[in-house]
Amino acid sequence: MSKLVIVESPAKAKNIKGYLGRGYEVVASMGHVRDLPAERLSVDIENNFSPKYEVIKGKEDFVQKLKKKASDAEYVYLATDPDREGEAISWHLATLLDLDLSDKNRVTFNEITKRGVTRGMEAPRSIDIDLVDAQQARRILDRLIGYKLSPFISHKIRRGLSAGRVQSVALRLIVDREEEIRAFVPQEYWSIDAKFSNPPSKKIFSAAIYSKNKKKLKITSKEQSDAILADLENAEYIVDSVKKGTRKKSPTPPFITSTLQQEASRRLSFQARRTMKAAQELYEGVDVADMGTVGLITYMRTDSLRISEDARAAGNEYILKTYGEKYLPKTPRYFKSRGNAQDGHEAIRPSMPNVTPEMVKGSLTSDQYKIYKLIWERFIASLMENCLQETIKVEIAAGDYIFTASGYTVKFDGFTALYEELKDEASDDSAAPLPEIAQGDKLKLKSILGNQHFTQPPARYTEASLTKALEENGVGRPSTYVTITSTILSREYIKREGKQFVPTELGEAVTNLLKDKIPNIVDVSYTSKMETDLDKIDEGNEDYINMIRLYYNEFEEPLEQAKKEMQGVKIKLKEEETDEICEKCGRKMVVKVGRFGKFLACPGYPECKNTKPLVFKTKAKCPECGGEVIEKKTKKGTSFYGCSNYPNCNFMTWDMPSDEVCPKCGKSLFRRKGNVLYCPDKEGCGFTKSATKKKKSNEE
Repeated sequence: MSKLVIVESPAKAKNIKGYLGRGYEVVASMGHVRDLPAERLSVDIENNFSPKYEVIKGKEDFVQKLKKKASDAEYVYLATDPDREGEAISWHLATLLDLDLSDKNRVTFNEITKRGVTRGMEAPRSIDIDLVDAQQARRILDRLIGYKLSPFISHKIRRGLSAGRVQSVALRLIVDREEEIRAFVPQEYWSIDAKFSNPPSKKIFSAAIYSKNKKKLKITSKEQSDAILADLENAEYIVDSVKKGTRKKSPTPPFITSTLQQEASRRLSFQARRTMKAAQELYEGVDVADMGTVGLITYMRTDSLRISEDARAAGNEYILKTYGEKYLPKTPRYFKSRGNAQDGHEAIRPSMPNVTPEMVKGSLTSDQYKIYKLIWERFIASLMENCLQETIKVEIAAGDYIFTASGYTVKFDGFTALYEELKDEASDDSAAPLPEIAQGDKLKLKSILGNQHFTQPPARYTEASLTKALEENGVGRPSTYVTITSTILSREYIKREGKQFVPTELGEAVTNLLKDKIPNIVDVSYTSKMETDLDKIDEGNEDYINMIRLYYNEFEEPLEQAKKEMQGVKIKLKEEETDEICEKCGRKMVVKVGRFGKFLACPGYPECKNTKPLVFKTKAKCPECGGEVIEKKTKKGTSFYGCSNYPNCNFMTWDMPSDEVCPKCGKSLFRRKGNVLYCPDKEGCGFTKSATKKKKSNEE
């Protein structure tokens, strides 16, 4: 008889089996095996909010086979992911397999390495029911709110809409920001910028006007700027003061889920889903030359900044060997996690700090390498000595006016020798070093200009800045950030413009309805308090049934009131007009949304009831009949391309049509994998060429 170990993913199962060897069978549950069925509420509100779990459709046979394996096994270990969700999956598995919940059969692996797996197996424990209850409370509340709220907004705005406990708050942040941008009134201001040299040095440096008669200047018009420039026409520029100092710049902490997503967005232009996919693969294990299959990073869903002393020692050893003793702080640096962080596992770090990105580059995909390099460098840099900068601030007198210039030079590079976090906005740290300069020096003016500026509205949210805002406001958790943005994008509540999120008319209508009628659901501070209260369940300090009852009652009352107040009321959205002409009455057709998606309809309804499918035309022509090639969608939403003359013409392809034509036969070229343009002519034209992809406004 062998011991059965149940994990979540096949990749992890294969790698853990390799470490455990003979005597163990490792199988993957493929995530959850039991959940609340989607077709009904599945929560008994009258019976202490009792959930009605069922085996997920399509997994019935798997569960039966798993039961057989469990009954035949010497012992069953539940080794799902080391977080709330993983704990709940283990609990569901234990319930289905009739395992004793008091048995010490729960094991967790913070890293999928020989050491990590061995340590996990050496420390089995009972399932943490507090963690399970915390997950259940969230799951049940999400179901209650989504199941009750979605029909309400669908009835009042448009069929098929959804709302949720966290997604609605994220949407509100985006909508509120857009309203701030619309309401913003730019204010004019001017700067007076000069360039100087300090002979005999030929180096030119910049300075800006700061004050007049020791009062800070605020220049609001060209007339005011021109008057100051006239005052300065024959001025002498003499260094009035030179202040020198030293400042320390400390490294940023190792990554947690949110900061990894933010930095990958800034530095690599990765969307969060792409980042987490690569991180998941690195955690579960990859085949590395001369090392075998190994997990290269620790668990990637975490909000804890803790790192193990073993990892610290290994990182310190690498720093000493590679950079020398002066790059290692005399006192170890410890980072403090946020108050609501789950400290059950570590920050995201390399599982083997001595394995550099270059050592494994040949074994990784491009995305895996980029994410590993980011995680590895950030972790090693977090252990390194501060960067020391010598700062200088100069005041330059010109009659009654004072100009200022500042800069710095690096005295000791410290951690910046390896890694420095990118910022969303430029900072003063970019100031250039100044030439040798002393009080009393007479400077030579090279140029002086008045420059007009306008105050700028707040920036729209990007995926990175939205994640940061949610984290700072205590909304959502590491496992939910990707889902939040993908949900409101798929619901067409927001759209991407480049990297920025812009609310649609539909998204604004949903938010404004909820703000007006059920404000708690979209209130940031209220949702943050709810998250904090739900966290108390983890610690065993709150009863999860009482918590659900409290928040459900606070939600249900305003919802029922809103239903009464809005009886017979329907919020009308502006319809999107197209250039398609209704062949029956001549009006321009509009886009409508029905049970099966978008379609074209005549705005003259009910007099004219003409409708037709909504198709997206490309610039390509059908290689078989010359008709237009249009984009179509499968039931799962995947794009393919076909002839507009279907069913008379059956041309169809998964390859994207291009704007180019074949130089040999004149037919439209299509793009296939490998970024190759080819001619689909069946007569054997055979033309192909490599294509230069057009840069998209947002990543694929």
